[in-house]
Amino acid sequence: MRRVVVKLGSSVVADGEGTPRLDVLARVCDVLAAMREQGDEAIIVTSGAIARGMRVMNLPQRPSSIGELQAASAVGQGKLYRIYDELLRERQVTSAQVLLTFFDMSARTHYLNARQTLTMLLQWRVLPVINENDTTATDEISFGDNDFLAAQVAILVAADELILMTDTDGLYTADPRLHADARIVSEVSDFAALEEIEIGHTTSPLGSGGMRSKVVAAEMATAAGIQTVICNGLRADALPAVLAGEPQGTRFAAREARYSSFKLWLKYAKPSRGRLLIDAGAVRAVRDGSASLLPVGVVDVIGEFDAGDAVDIAGGADGEAVTVRTLAKGICNYSAAELRRVKGLKSAAVREILPRATDEAVHRDYLVMD
Repeated sequence: MRRVVVKLGSSVVADGEGTPRLDVLARVCDVLAAMREQGDEAIIVTSGAIARGMRVMNLPQRPSSIGELQAASAVGQGKLYRIYDELLRERQVTSAQVLLTFFDMSARTHYLNARQTLTMLLQWRVLPVINENDTTATDEISFGDNDFLAAQVAILVAADELILMTDTDGLYTADPRLHADARIVSEVSDFAALEEIEIGHTTSPLGSGGMRSKVVAAEMATAAGIQTVICNGLRADALPAVLAGEPQGTRFAAREARYSSFKLWLKYAKPSRGRLLIDAGAVRAVRDGSASLLPVGVVDVIGEFDAGDAVDIAGGADGEAVTVRTLAKGICNYSAAELRRVKGLKSAAVREILPRATDEAVHRDYLVMD
């Protein structure tokens, strides 16, 4: 049995005027229903609620204000899910609507609750249809056309494969609409090699993503050992070909999973609220010795955060600002105000100022390398 997350972008779900592409959605439901007949599991992550709401309300273009986006989503979300529910029910598949926000991913308790719910639905042989809850999301915490959400869901449920369906054939060496000599990148095994490729943020009139967000989503998922494919969801043969392992779109090879589930959550889902600048000795201890970060190694505290928040940890080989780079992320045991009082101090001195403080500013068990 394998578990696959299939994400449909706004341009796959609806045409340029916001009208649902019923033929495309029906084909996807056909393929996923057949998958389930073979004993496999599938999850749909869909965009398109705002596009559907725009069509219903006859809006000429995608709104720009967060209030209008939320309202359009509120109008469109139920109507979009109804399409999936009816198509799947016709194929004897029971579905469930699941709405998630960035907060559900970033708060550990909510994250685990979401995993429990999705796991139970899959055990019940129910196909989850997931979308971001745009009616409560704000501009600062939106997932970006659900690419990041799809990657997080794939990590959350330990999927075997993530399929990102868009309106292009995959990742190109350049924008094919502007460069006639652009070539498709069929396989990616080294993300560093992509630095030479111009990966744009260009979006569709209805969506908020772009190829860059898909590549970042692929990097997130493959780091968890999940193979990822970007393919053209408008091509009738694309999804069956991807599921059959045939060459299609751009395939990102799964990498050996380096981190536990907790550290994957910390690395990709929990937002950083501040930044710690550490000295050269602490850089060596954290980077080379997998040690905890102590207050004595902290040179500067940037931002405002509470104990239990995530922070970026940065430093350089010689401790000079010109060489500073982010090297890790971790859960801080101190608030920003507390850490400013004790930074640079040894543990005995720290306990004199903060008697109940722990020795570690960031414990190695709650730290993940960048």
